[in-house]
Amino acid sequence: MPNYTMNVREWALLVFIAFIWGLSFFFIEIVLRELGPFTLVFYRIAIAALILLSVVYISGRRLPFDARSWCRFFKLGAFNNLVPFSLISWGQIYIDSSLASILNATTPLFTVVMAHFLTHDEYMTGNRIIGVLLGIAGVSMLVGPEALYGLSTHALGQLAILAAAVSYSYGGIYVRQLNDMPAVVAMTGTLMAATIMSLPLVLLFEPPLTADLQWATIGALLGLSVFGTAFAYMLYIHAIRIVGATNTLLVTFLVPVTALSMGVFILGESLSQYAILGMLIIFTGLIAVDGRLFRKFTD
Repeated sequence: MPNYTMNVREWALLVFIAFIWGLSFFFIEIVLRELGPFTLVFYRIAIAALILLSVVYISGRRLPFDARSWCRFFKLGAFNNLVPFSLISWGQIYIDSSLASILNATTPLFTVVMAHFLTHDEYMTGNRIIGVLLGIAGVSMLVGPEALYGLSTHALGQLAILAAAVSYSYGGIYVRQLNDMPAVVAMTGTLMAATIMSLPLVLLFEPPLTADLQWATIGALLGLSVFGTAFAYMLYIHAIRIVGATNTLLVTFLVPVTALSMGVFILGESLSQYAILGMLIIFTGLIAVDGRLFRKFTD
């Protein structure tokens, strides 16, 4: 197993990826003022797919056309793009972008549990079990006791973000099935498949656009598609190749920092003391799952 170490430039790359993904929650909040969640997702995925398709062909690569490859594209496109993007967009109708980013940070906790049952080389360890239990406690603190008295729209919004994290987790495990092709080709194929699947949702559940969009909405949508999806995917693939998948997961710790900053200082959002405490517990759980800090003190 390669021993990846990171220098200042590589740390800066991870911080930059986290900054872009943190901005995505901010962009979603703005776009939802004029577009429905399914329309948002369709344009987000379609624009990003076109950008990556251009990158693929300019680089001299080509997409496969066999049925097996496209079955995998559609499966990964559903779990890694269509389902989580739709759930996050719908959830942010009812909860703030800051809270959404914190709940989405639970993705590695779900991944640990799924990987134990779905893979042959990523079993649960003591520190990972502790991390998952801390994550459950943190989520319970975030959702709050009101969920025990009935599911309000606020609670449903939070559950939607958690469901998106579960979907991301499965997608992150399933992506191994596409290791036989270049990563940018795999990501392009999944985005194209997700675009095809998202179109019926728009046509069935949301009305067509009948008015001009404000420039702020157009800018946020382009930012979400170009930077938060297409560009972020390419950077993420590059980061995995140079610093390894484990180190790249550190992005999870950093994304909520950007989203919180944008939400609080620009959108005027606020977090309750329970939300702050829940966030700290979840981050502690992520540190336990990562394990490197614990090993530093035990070695």
